[in-house]
Amino acid sequence: MNDIFATLESEVRSYCRTWPTVFDRASGSYLYDQDGTAYLDFFAGAGALNYGHNNPALKRKLLEYLERDGVTHALDQSTVAKGEFLQAFQQNVLEPRGLNYKVQFPGPTGTNSVESALKLVRKITGRESIISFTNAFHGMTLGSLSVTGNSMKRGGAGIPLVHATPMPYDDYFDGQVPDFLYFEKMLEDSGSGLNEPAAVIVETLQGEGGINSSRPEWLRGLYDLCQKHGMLMIVDDVQMGCGRTGPFFSFEEAGIQPDIVCLSKSIGGYGLPMALTLIKPEHDVWEPGEHNGTFRGNSPAFVTATEAIKQYWADDSLEKATVAKGERVGAVLEEIATEHGGAISKGRGLARGIGFDDLNVAGKVSKAAFDRKLLVETSGPSSEVLKIMPPLTVSDDELEKGLQIIRESVREVLA
Repeated sequence: MNDIFATLESEVRSYCRTWPTVFDRASGSYLYDQDGTAYLDFFAGAGALNYGHNNPALKRKLLEYLERDGVTHALDQSTVAKGEFLQAFQQNVLEPRGLNYKVQFPGPTGTNSVESALKLVRKITGRESIISFTNAFHGMTLGSLSVTGNSMKRGGAGIPLVHATPMPYDDYFDGQVPDFLYFEKMLEDSGSGLNEPAAVIVETLQGEGGINSSRPEWLRGLYDLCQKHGMLMIVDDVQMGCGRTGPFFSFEEAGIQPDIVCLSKSIGGYGLPMALTLIKPEHDVWEPGEHNGTFRGNSPAFVTATEAIKQYWADDSLEKATVAKGERVGAVLEEIATEHGGAISKGRGLARGIGFDDLNVAGKVSKAAFDRKLLVETSGPSSEVLKIMPPLTVSDDELEKGLQIIRESVREVLA
């Protein structure tokens, strides 16, 4: 079967080159190839499978819905499935956190959510310029690419990417420059040439950018700067939301309430395409139909999303477990970094990484781990960080097994 992919599929494919086998089944924290070989998954669909593969509770609700001929495709029509999702999201996510947002369904992917946010902040403010941050990743469509840092991804656009200005992310200068010194000076200097920004867009923890975690005080400082200068704040929680860092939203620890929040990936619960754009009510100035999309009403995803929220967010047990498991991963990565030198442990919750001074090491470790039947990818501008993102539902035994494989793989590569 391998021949059909090389013959017919575009050269743009990438993950299949990292993990050269043909997968067939998946359950919990494991993927199985066509020969039945089991691979422990510390990738989790790039964060789209926080609750594991084919989660039984979510699968049951999905099968029941399909069996009774529940509506599959609905554009933005009102459906029972959408109404039940909105109720569950309001009762279990927004209200307990004191958050007041209108919910937009912008289309099924993270970049749909980002595009809608960028359009909306420009409509609200009448300004064009967006502030993004070094090493950011926000998606592959043109608006999202304009606020993305990676030069290879940006190069794929084929046209100039404009109306966005990058600023230094937290600790970009290794603590040698006070937070926002450059940004605030540019905002306040009438000779800086910086167009008055409509908004800033930020990830509280940069996943694709190299597992770069911002400090709560940095986020609060950014929020205050937005308030002071009339800029809106967009938090892109596409990869780091839905509990990946512990709390449901990655910005909760900072105590801020962004103007707009982008969610996708694990919001659907089961790996089904779904995205939300959360908007403070005073900013919901869309005209009917001003932003739409054929697949924004993906009802099967509403069904699994509702069940995921009821199963995992009615209390704080998953959040506490994620924090505890994350601390265990962090401790092991610190041990590895100490043992080998030239490496650093990064991240929080179950978004973790180990960065290597030698830019070639992480990719080799990923390959060595695959040979030991563990799926783990790399991130960072030069793929210099081994990125560790298991399902949040990973068992303690599975976690230890994966961490031992990572230990062995690093030792093999650095021997």
